[in-house]
Amino acid sequence: MGEREHTYYRTLYDLVRVINSSLEPTTVLDTIAKQVAGALDAKACTLRLIDRRGTTLLASAAWGLSKGYLRKGPIEIAKSGLDREVLAGNVVHIQDVATDPRFQYPEAARAEGLVSILVLPLLVDGKAIGSLRVYSAVARNFTEEEVEFAGAIANLSAIAIENARMHQALKTDYELLTAYNNTIHEL
Repeated sequence: MGEREHTYYRTLYDLVRVINSSLEPTTVLDTIAKQVAGALDAKACTLRLIDRRGTTLLASAAWGLSKGYLRKGPIEIAKSGLDREVLAGNVVHIQDVATDPRFQYPEAARAEGLVSILVLPLLVDGKAIGSLRVYSAVARNFTEEEVEFAGAIANLSAIAIENARMHQALKTDYELLTAYNNTIHEL
């Protein structure tokens, strides 16, 4: 096994441990963003989730990007050909974000030092809930192995997000039921 494969397996192992040990979405997603960027020798990584209205992708976790870049403006799905393509279930690689019309903020990307990007959908039961973005500071063609690795991480991320959402819903239901039962007993 080569060094690259060892890094991928180690990263997968570490991420599965974090996912299994925490239902706190922020902790899990931040760890995923950092680990993916490191394993793929990338400048940065983000996980973005679709908002409740289904119109915007919200940065849920980021590693390697400045606060200024993260505040550049909303990722509006209707204005981003890249994200429409990804949310339809496709993996997208852009060699130069500064010149590709599908990328919504090319000037901000250039100022941040971003050149290439790999974007994968986060899918739950075949439905996109967001995206995993991997940014490179140099022009780069992501290899088939890198895309497969990032795809595995995207699938794990979607499962982790869905588990955290279900946990939160159960917790809320439990708290409401407990409050209701306490009210009944007080009567």
